[in-house]
Amino acid sequence: GRHRPRAVRENQGMMEDRGATGPGDLAGRMRLHTYDSATQWAWGAAVSMASALGRSLEARPRARLLLSGGTTPAPVYRALAKAPLAWNRVDVALVDERWLQPNDPDSNARLVRETLLTHQAASARLETLTHPGRSIEEAVATANMHARSPADVVVLGMGGDGHVASLFPRMMGLDHALSTPAAYVAVDASGCPGAAPWPRRISLTPSGLQPAHTRLLLIRGERKRALLDRVLAGDEPVECPARIALLTPGAVLHVHWCP
Repeated sequence: GRHRPRAVRENQGMMEDRGATGPGDLAGRMRLHTYDSATQWAWGAAVSMASALGRSLEARPRARLLLSGGTTPAPVYRALAKAPLAWNRVDVALVDERWLQPNDPDSNARLVRETLLTHQAASARLETLTHPGRSIEEAVATANMHARSPADVVVLGMGGDGHVASLFPRMMGLDHALSTPAAYVAVDASGCPGAAPWPRRISLTPSGLQPAHTRLLLIRGERKRALLDRVLAGDEPVECPARIALLTPGAVLHVHWCP
């Protein structure tokens, strides 16, 4: 039978990239890093992100970091904020955003500003996806213009329903979002329980994820670990959009998990 992917140590590095494959082979597109405590998890993930950003900053004038919202990653962002990087050369953007103003307490921009843009990282440049007085179509066009500078590091989360970014199972327009060459799309997740009460959103697409040299998925708890096993057991992103983290060609997915 199928067994759980074994945990590997961070310093074993990246595996050979074999490209997206069929069911049962998705585990080969992943490296699982397990931790005993939430504190170890937060610092371990932050060190991994800081190392990846450091490589980018050595190679190019600026590095581009895409972050997810939600409650899970906040401790990781607080730890990352203390990393001694050239943060004034880092552009921080968002994987997705609810159709809210950037200073709204429920916006992902607010979360990132309050958890990451402090300490050493206070000089990083934050790009919000929404802007006062701008329509969602204008906001998406601006996001796609910024995305011409491809992401270096993308940090993903995974909802209990299997959504990733703001791509929800079987939502309206999901096929288009999965196949478009655009890096960002406007989303209407009406009727998707995981999206309530914010069905209107802007989301990264597989095309926007593909260029990144580092992909991370931050998850905690036994339910998310079981969900990860379900993600690995199939290859259909319409029923479980989180599979794009593995199916999209490019970098291996580094999953950081603790109980």
